Parts: sequence; structure tokens; C-alpha cells
Amino acid sequence: MAQEDISFTDLIASAIHDMKNSLNLQVSSLEKMAVQCRQRGDASASESLGLIIYQANRMNSNLIQLLSLYKFGKSIYPMDVAEHSVSEVIEEALLQNQSVMDFKGISITVDCAENCYWSIDRDLVTGILINALNNAYHYTSDKIRVAAKIDKGFLEMRVEDNGKGYPQSLLLNDGVSANKGVNFASGSTGLGFYFSSRVASMHKNGNNQGSLSIENGGAYGGGCFVVRLP
Repeated sequence: MAQEDISFTDLIASAIHDMKNSLNLQVSSLEKMAVQCRQRGDASASESLGLIIYQANRMNSNLIQLLSLYKFGKSIYPMDVAEHSVSEVIEEALLQNQSVMDFKGISITVDCAENCYWSIDRDLVTGILINALNNAYHYTSDKIRVAAKIDKGFLEMRVEDNGKGYPQSLLLNDGVSANKGVNFASGSTGLGFYFSSRVASMHKNGNNQGSLSIENGGAYGGGCFVVRLP
């Protein structure tokens, strides 16, 4: 009987899916432990757990991005572009990050009109925002601003923080593309930026397509993660 050939990428994707499910269960348990620590007044343990939960959530986000990129490469991702409330999409992304933001004492301001609607793939754009919030969590001192508006035929979404801003190395030569490589010193693979850039470019309208950029400045003078979708 001939042995059935198994695609290595398919095998990896299956393993990633299992890891993601396991990690979700662990995060849920950690969040319950952190709540119990806060209720007992054990601020030190709660803060330590908050950092672990942040890293676990970041890992989970990375696994989801890898699975999505796998599906993009296989041309099997069911792209679903429809009109959605942008403020609701932002709220959904914030909800998934609320616990880690609370642990670090980060205040979040949202600047988006309730009547702001746009045609997007809701799940993918939520993924972009979650990635941007993870980056802002890393760089911020204690404030994050999420803003969205319609500008010249594009939906512009910005995630800004009040930290020291993105390192100059990320801003040189279009920091988004420059960060696609691996940085062994920081442990960065550029996966988040690459995923967000791919998702943005998959949103097209006529001759226009979405884009991702990073800069320093904004309302708080820190890092700014900017996505524009046609």
C-alpha cells in the first residue's frame, strides 16, 4: 500500500490550529487566576499574570495570522467584503485586548463617528487592529488612541500611543516592508506587519488598494500605526 503524501505546509497548519486552541484554553485559565489575585489584593501576582496573558494573547494572534497567511497562499481564504460599522469593528478588537490593557493600566480613547460604515472583511480588519493594539501595548506609556475616518475615498484607521515612538530602524525605507526580515536581537519576525500589509492590499476598489504605514507623531506624539482601505 503506497504511503499517502502529506504536504508539509498542511501538516504545519494543522499543528498551528491545535496550538491555537490549546493556547485559548490557557489564556482563559490565566485570566481567571488574575481576577482571583486582584480580588485577594495581590497586586504583584496580578501584574505578573497580566504580562503572561499579554504574551499568550500575542502568540495566539501570531498563530491566527500564520493560519490566515497559509490560506492566502493556498487561495482558500473566504474573503468576505461587506459593509460594516467601523466603530463596532473597533469595539470588537478592543474587547479582545481589554484584559491586558486593564492589567497595565492603559486608557484607550476611540475617535470614530457612529455613522461611519465601510466595505471590509470584518475578521481580517479586526485582526489588523488587534495586531496594532499589541504593538501599541508594547510601546505606550499609558495611553492609546484608536481613530477612524473617511478621507479622500479611503477609510483611514489609526492606532496611536504616547510612548517613545517606533525605532528609527523601522521607519527607514518604509518601515513596514523593512521589518519583514528576522531580528534575532529583539526576537521580531515582522509577522504582524507583514500580515497587516497583506490584508490591507487585499482590499481593492477599482485601481485603488489598501496600504499600511507606520510613523511617529499623532495626537500623543508616539507611534502611529496607519491603515488606509479603499
